[in-house]
Amino acid sequence: MDKKIIYVNPMDKSDIDSVFNIEAVSYGEHHWSKDAFYSEVKNRVAKYYTAKNEKDVIMGYIGTWHIVDEAHITTLAVHPDYRRQHVADALIVKSLEDCYNEFIKYITLEVRVSNEPAIKLYEKYGFKSLGTRKGYYQDNNEDALIMWTENIFSDEYKALLNKNVAELENKIILK
Repeated sequence: MDKKIIYVNPMDKSDIDSVFNIEAVSYGEHHWSKDAFYSEVKNRVAKYYTAKNEKDVIMGYIGTWHIVDEAHITTLAVHPDYRRQHVADALIVKSLEDCYNEFIKYITLEVRVSNEPAIKLYEKYGFKSLGTRKGYYQDNNEDALIMWTENIFSDEYKALLNKNVAELENKIILK
């Protein structure tokens, strides 16, 4: 079986229509606007990436803010047609690579308490729940788990990441 190639590259303005469509199908009527994405690609603390397939179709995207020695994953979504194909893994790995390059030690995010697949994915990459934000999501007043990594420069975290990357490289080609 041939491995699928996933190309992860910085998001630019030409990607926003596709990203917006993924956002809408992933999050329903309460999602980010196109203007929000245009602002984010110009935001100097933001790092946004898209994952594309061999046909140059955007399958998913991730956004982070880098502030001092912390990164905050602001958004991550994969089009339903491409879920469970390691797209989110590829995006997380690229974001972690950025964090290492910029000496970011800790990464945080919020995730819906009901989003078990996402929680499991984040746990796989060493995120731990450290609390909740009550009524965080405006569409239904759902709580959010607040998740953090330990110091990603620790030997324990590097070993976890290296294990995950090795497993990922057995399934896809990440470019």
